[in-house]
This record gives sequence, structure tokens and C-alpha cells, in this order.
Amino acid sequence: MSSPEVDAFLAERPEEMRQALENLRRTIAAAAPDAVEGIGYGVPAFKYRGRPLVSFGGGKNHCSFYVQSPAVMDAHRDELAGYETAKGTIRFAADEPLPPDLVRKLVEARIAEIDAAA
Repeated sequence: MSSPEVDAFLAERPEEMRQALENLRRTIAAAAPDAVEGIGYGVPAFKYRGRPLVSFGGGKNHCSFYVQSPAVMDAHRDELAGYETAKGTIRFAADEPLPPDLVRKLVEARIAEIDAAA
């Protein structure tokens, strides 16, 4: 279920970035149907079982997918090799969005990580 706060966040973004982030949002929502969408730390975020799952946002010249787990990032290091990454973040250009299969894999890994910790 989409959140009006996330809709407002996206409405403020430039068209190309908005489209890339909307697609990312849909992919995350499909991969995590039990997650709840909202705003966390000023960016669109998904929570699963009350815990932060993933979030996303857009800077001046890039989009960001916040995986929020250095362990998940490390486990998928080879698949992320072509992207600019930081501790739990993947940055990408709006005109070069992340492949949906990769996003799904990362979201599913985060769900498994949260389930294992529960």
C-alpha cells in the first residue's frame, strides 16, 4: 500500500529521477508484500516486522538505494561491482536504474536477515 508521504516526496523530484524511483518503489513493494511504506530519516522507507528493511532517495545527481545492511552488501559484492557503493548504499543514475532482479535479490536477503534475527 502506497504512502501519501512517499507520493509527496516523489512529486518533488525531477521527472527522470521520479520515474527511476517509482520503478524502484514498485520493485521493492513487489518483493516485500508484507512491508509497510513510509518516510524514515527524510526518505521513503519500508519496514518489515517493525524493523527497517530498505529505503531510497535521490541526491542532486544520483538516485540511492539504501540496503541498510553491510552484510547483505558484502554477500552480493560481485553483483554490485559496477555500481558506486558505500556501507549500505548503492548509488545509480536515473537513466541507468538498478535491474529489478538485483533489487529483488537484495530485498529478499534483507527479509531473510530480519527473519533470522527475530
